[in-house]
Amino acid sequence: MGFPEGYCVAVTGAASGIGRATALLLAGQGVRVACLDHADPAETAASAGGGAAAHLLDIADAAACRAILGKVIADFGRLDGLVNCAGVVGPTNIRSEALDPADFEAVCRVNLFGALHVSQAVLPHMRGRGYGRILHVASIAGKEGNAGMAAYSASKAGLIGLVKSMGKEYAETGVTVNALAPAVIRTPMVAAMPEAQVAYMTDRIPMKRCGELDEAARMIAWIVGPDCSFTTGFTFDLSGGRAVY
Repeated sequence: MGFPEGYCVAVTGAASGIGRATALLLAGQGVRVACLDHADPAETAASAGGGAAAHLLDIADAAACRAILGKVIADFGRLDGLVNCAGVVGPTNIRSEALDPADFEAVCRVNLFGALHVSQAVLPHMRGRGYGRILHVASIAGKEGNAGMAAYSASKAGLIGLVKSMGKEYAETGVTVNALAPAVIRTPMVAAMPEAQVAYMTDRIPMKRCGELDEAARMIAWIVGPDCSFTTGFTFDLSGGRAVY
């Protein structure tokens, strides 16, 4: 696996977790990386080297997505890939009948609407160049559903559907749109979840362990590189055997 000289990728959620691990791995392979996050991603960018850039971005804000990703394209002169790792968990360990609709909407605004916003901000540029790689981090919860996590599960299921539609729409343009469905990965977001909820999810993984950040980052790097050229609209599993379809 390798990247051509000058390859540029934007990574949302780059301040921590899968996004940070992916940004650093890509930078280590010579990719210019734009690190985007609602929290300050400057430390990630500094660790990624002189070719990296850092921008504050709330992906739930459509106008901000257009402005910031437009600046990234202008500054880099191109954008070959987008890795969307930004996401929120929302309420956990709560039955759907007790779920506040406002909380449900807040989760969807980031996990689902945010994915649409960042995609819309880069697709015209990629289509115009005849090349692009978009990867959205979904979740195994979007395929199977997690009890007590209706908002998160529904938002990620919607994201998988969005990826299927966009993959088909742009299949002839040289732009691929795919998703990754991890099971439990050792991230700060998971560490902040109730222990009972994490145990519930981990117990359903045949390998009986969490995934590691470097395992996610290596898979993402391949998906957004030139070698992954004949797959689009697809959701790759990273589940330790939890899902095999």
